[in-house]
Amino acid sequence: MFDFGRDPLAHFQEFLREAESKGLPEPTGMSLATVSSEGQPSARTVLFKGFYQNGITFYTNFEGRKGREIAANPKVSALFWWPILEKQIRFEGTVEKLPRDVSEAYFATRPRLSQLGAWASQQSAEIPDLDFLQNKLKEFEKKFEGKTVPCPPYWGGYVLIPQEIEFWLGRQGRLHERYVYQRQAEGGWRTFMRSP
Repeated sequence: MFDFGRDPLAHFQEFLREAESKGLPEPTGMSLATVSSEGQPSARTVLFKGFYQNGITFYTNFEGRKGREIAANPKVSALFWWPILEKQIRFEGTVEKLPRDVSEAYFATRPRLSQLGAWASQQSAEIPDLDFLQNKLKEFEKKFEGKTVPCPPYWGGYVLIPQEIEFWLGRQGRLHERYVYQRQAEGGWRTFMRSP
Protein backbone atom coordinates (compact mmCIF):
# COMPACT_ATOMS: atom_id res chain seq x y z
CA MET A 1 0.00 0.00 0.00
CA PHE A 2 1.35 3.44 -0.95
CA ASP A 3 2.10 5.57 2.14
CA PHE A 4 1.37 9.29 1.73
CA GLY A 5 2.87 9.79 5.18
CA ARG A 6 6.36 9.33 3.71
CA ASP A 7 8.35 12.10 2.07
CA PRO A 8 8.02 11.85 -1.74
CA LEU A 9 11.79 11.88 -2.25
CA ALA A 10 12.04 8.86 0.07
CA HIS A 11 9.53 7.07 -2.17
CA PHE A 12 11.58 8.11 -5.20
CA GLN A 13 14.75 6.65 -3.64
CA GLU A 14 12.93 3.39 -2.98
CA PHE A 15 11.70 3.14 -6.59
CA LEU A 16 15.18 3.97 -7.90
CA ARG A 17 16.86 1.36 -5.65
CA GLU A 18 14.41 -1.24 -6.95
CA ALA A 19 15.25 -0.33 -10.57
CA GLU A 20 18.98 -0.50 -9.81
CA SER A 21 18.63 -3.84 -8.01
CA LYS A 22 16.96 -5.34 -11.10
CA GLY A 23 19.99 -4.38 -13.20
CA LEU A 24 17.95 -2.18 -15.52
CA PRO A 25 20.03 -0.21 -18.06
CA GLU A 26 20.44 3.45 -17.06
CA PRO A 27 17.95 3.38 -14.16
CA THR A 28 18.86 7.01 -13.40
CA GLY A 29 17.86 8.17 -16.89
CA MET A 30 15.09 10.75 -16.88
CA SER A 31 13.31 12.44 -19.77
CA LEU A 32 13.61 16.17 -19.23
CA ALA A 33 11.16 18.46 -21.03
CA THR A 34 11.78 22.17 -21.52
CA VAL A 35 9.91 24.76 -23.59
CA SER A 36 11.32 27.28 -26.08
CA SER A 37 10.40 30.97 -26.07
CA GLU A 38 8.04 30.13 -28.97
CA GLY A 39 6.26 27.54 -26.81
CA GLN A 40 7.81 24.50 -28.56
CA PRO A 41 8.41 21.66 -26.09
CA SER A 42 11.59 19.61 -26.34
CA ALA A 43 12.50 16.45 -24.44
CA ARG A 44 15.76 14.55 -24.03
CA THR A 45 17.22 12.05 -21.58
CA VAL A 46 19.59 13.24 -18.86
CA LEU A 47 20.92 11.37 -15.84
CA PHE A 48 19.78 11.97 -12.26
CA LYS A 49 22.89 12.71 -10.20
CA GLY A 50 21.63 13.00 -6.65
CA PHE A 51 19.74 15.28 -4.32
CA TYR A 52 20.40 18.87 -3.42
CA GLN A 53 18.32 20.43 -0.67
CA ASN A 54 14.73 19.57 -1.67
CA GLY A 55 15.30 18.70 -5.30
CA ILE A 56 16.88 16.36 -7.84
CA THR A 57 20.01 17.22 -9.82
CA PHE A 58 21.44 16.78 -13.31
CA TYR A 59 24.43 18.28 -15.14
CA THR A 60 24.83 19.71 -18.62
CA ASN A 61 26.20 22.44 -20.86
CA PHE A 62 24.43 25.71 -20.03
CA GLU A 63 24.78 26.93 -23.64
CA GLY A 64 23.02 23.97 -25.31
CA ARG A 65 19.35 24.03 -26.22
CA LYS A 66 18.12 22.86 -22.83
CA GLY A 67 20.31 25.39 -21.03
CA ARG A 68 19.05 28.25 -23.20
CA GLU A 69 15.44 27.16 -22.74
CA ILE A 70 15.86 26.83 -18.98
CA ALA A 71 17.38 30.33 -18.85
CA ALA A 72 14.30 31.71 -20.64
CA ASN A 73 11.74 29.57 -18.78
CA PRO A 74 12.89 27.59 -15.72
CA LYS A 75 9.68 25.53 -15.53
CA VAL A 76 10.36 21.92 -16.56
CA SER A 77 9.01 18.41 -16.30
CA ALA A 78 11.01 15.21 -15.79
CA LEU A 79 9.94 11.59 -16.11
CA PHE A 80 11.50 8.37 -14.85
CA TRP A 81 10.04 5.28 -16.55
CA TRP A 82 10.93 1.72 -15.63
CA PRO A 83 8.74 -0.47 -17.89
CA ILE A 84 9.84 -3.80 -16.42
CA LEU A 85 8.70 -2.58 -12.99
CA GLU A 86 5.57 -0.94 -14.43
CA LYS A 87 6.45 2.18 -12.47
CA GLN A 88 7.06 5.77 -13.37
CA ILE A 89 7.59 9.04 -11.52
CA ARG A 90 6.82 12.45 -12.97
CA PHE A 91 8.28 15.67 -11.55
CA GLU A 92 7.05 19.16 -12.41
CA GLY A 93 8.81 22.20 -11.05
CA THR A 94 11.36 24.93 -11.43
CA VAL A 95 15.05 24.55 -12.18
CA GLU A 96 17.88 26.55 -10.60
CA LYS A 97 21.63 26.36 -11.19
CA LEU A 98 23.60 24.58 -8.50
CA PRO A 99 26.30 26.57 -6.69
CA ARG A 100 29.52 26.68 -8.70
CA ASP A 101 31.52 24.77 -6.08
CA VAL A 102 29.00 21.90 -6.21
CA SER A 103 29.28 21.71 -10.02
CA GLU A 104 33.08 21.81 -9.90
CA ALA A 105 33.21 19.09 -7.25
CA TYR A 106 31.00 16.82 -9.35
CA PHE A 107 32.97 17.59 -12.55
CA ALA A 108 36.17 16.44 -10.80
CA THR A 109 34.63 12.97 -10.32
CA ARG A 110 33.83 12.46 -14.02
CA PRO A 111 36.01 10.26 -16.24
CA ARG A 112 38.74 12.27 -17.98
CA LEU A 113 37.26 11.64 -21.45
CA SER A 114 33.91 13.03 -20.26
CA GLN A 115 35.70 16.07 -18.83
CA LEU A 116 37.50 16.66 -22.14
CA GLY A 117 34.25 16.10 -24.04
CA ALA A 118 32.62 18.91 -22.07
CA TRP A 119 35.28 21.26 -23.46
CA ALA A 120 35.22 19.84 -27.00
CA SER A 121 31.46 19.92 -27.52
CA GLN A 122 29.57 23.13 -28.17
CA GLN A 123 26.36 21.35 -27.25
CA SER A 124 23.52 21.64 -29.79
CA ALA A 125 25.67 23.67 -32.25
CA GLU A 126 25.70 22.50 -35.86
CA ILE A 127 28.95 20.78 -36.86
CA PRO A 128 30.18 19.67 -40.30
CA ASP A 129 30.97 16.04 -39.39
CA LEU A 130 32.30 13.67 -36.72
CA ASP A 131 35.92 14.48 -37.64
CA PHE A 132 35.30 18.07 -36.53
CA LEU A 133 34.34 16.87 -33.06
CA GLN A 134 37.24 14.41 -32.87
CA ASN A 135 39.67 17.19 -33.83
CA LYS A 136 38.26 19.47 -31.12
CA LEU A 137 38.76 16.64 -28.63
CA LYS A 138 42.39 16.27 -29.72
CA GLU A 139 42.93 20.02 -29.24
CA PHE A 140 41.77 19.79 -25.64
CA GLU A 141 43.68 16.57 -24.98
CA LYS A 142 46.81 18.49 -25.99
CA LYS A 143 45.84 21.63 -24.05
CA PHE A 144 45.29 19.71 -20.79
CA GLU A 145 47.98 17.05 -21.27
CA GLY A 146 49.48 16.23 -17.87
CA LYS A 147 47.07 18.64 -16.14
CA THR A 148 43.82 18.45 -14.24
CA VAL A 149 40.89 19.25 -16.53
CA PRO A 150 38.98 22.20 -15.03
CA CYS A 151 35.22 22.52 -15.19
CA PRO A 152 34.25 24.74 -18.16
CA PRO A 153 32.53 27.97 -17.12
CA TYR A 154 29.54 27.08 -19.31
CA TRP A 155 29.04 23.63 -17.76
CA GLY A 156 27.43 22.68 -14.48
CA GLY A 157 24.47 21.39 -12.56
CA TYR A 158 20.84 22.20 -12.05
CA VAL A 159 18.47 21.30 -9.27
CA LEU A 160 14.82 20.68 -10.10
CA ILE A 161 12.69 21.87 -7.19
CA PRO A 162 9.45 19.91 -7.55
CA GLN A 163 6.05 21.56 -7.25
CA GLU A 164 4.35 18.28 -8.08
CA ILE A 165 5.48 14.66 -7.96
CA GLU A 166 3.30 11.87 -9.30
CA PHE A 167 3.97 8.17 -8.69
CA TRP A 168 2.39 5.84 -11.26
CA LEU A 169 2.04 2.11 -10.67
CA GLY A 170 0.82 -0.03 -13.57
CA ARG A 171 -2.07 -2.37 -12.88
CA GLN A 172 -4.09 -4.89 -14.89
CA GLY A 173 -7.04 -3.60 -16.87
CA ARG A 174 -5.33 -0.21 -17.04
CA LEU A 175 -6.61 0.56 -13.53
CA HIS A 176 -3.28 2.19 -12.74
CA GLU A 177 -2.55 3.80 -9.38
CA ARG A 178 -1.55 7.48 -9.45
CA TYR A 179 -0.37 9.08 -6.21
CA VAL A 180 0.22 12.83 -6.27
CA TYR A 181 2.13 15.22 -4.03
CA GLN A 182 1.55 18.96 -4.68
CA ARG A 183 3.66 21.51 -2.86
CA GLN A 184 1.61 24.04 -0.88
CA ALA A 185 2.45 27.75 -0.69
CA GLU A 186 2.44 27.58 3.11
CA GLY A 187 4.78 24.57 3.05
CA GLY A 188 4.26 20.85 3.07
CA TRP A 189 2.46 18.72 0.52
CA ARG A 190 -1.15 18.24 -0.50
CA THR A 191 -1.62 14.53 -1.33
CA PHE A 192 -4.31 12.79 -3.33
CA MET A 193 -4.93 10.09 -5.95
CA ARG A 194 -5.79 10.65 -9.61
CA SER A 195 -8.00 8.41 -11.68
CA PRO A 196 -5.96 6.48 -14.27
